[in-house]
Amino acid sequence: MDNIKINRVPLQPVIRPAYTTKQVTTPKQSFLQHLQDATVKTELKVSKHANQRLIDRNIHISEAQWQLINDKVAEARSKGVKDSLVLMDQAALIVSAKNATVITAMDRTEANNQLFTNIDGTIVLN
Repeated sequence: MDNIKINRVPLQPVIRPAYTTKQVTTPKQSFLQHLQDATVKTELKVSKHANQRLIDRNIHISEAQWQLINDKVAEARSKGVKDSLVLMDQAALIVSAKNATVITAMDRTEANNQLFTNIDGTIVLN
C-alpha cells in the first residue's frame, strides 16, 4: 500500500451547443382548419381481395348501403376504432377504419361459424 500514486486530471470545461433564439417555423393552421380536416369524409375503398370475395360469394351491396357503411366506418374511426367488423343482413365485412378499406367479405351464413380476431369495433347494420 505504499507508493500509491494518484494522478489529478484537470477538469475540462463542458462545451454546450450554442442555442439560437430562432425557432423552426411551421405553417400554423387554425382550429377551424383542423376541424375541417378531421371531419373530411374519406371514401371507403375495397381491396382487391375483398372485391374478389364479393364476386365469388355473389354478395351485392347497394349504393345506399355502401354510403351507410362509409358513414358508420367514419364514425367508428372518429371514436378510435382501427379495425372493425361490419355485420349486415347479407354479409359480414372486415374493414380497416384506419385506412378506410374493406379487407375481406363473406356472406352471413359463412360468418356464423367464424371467429373474428384483431378487431376493436363492431358495426351492426339492418
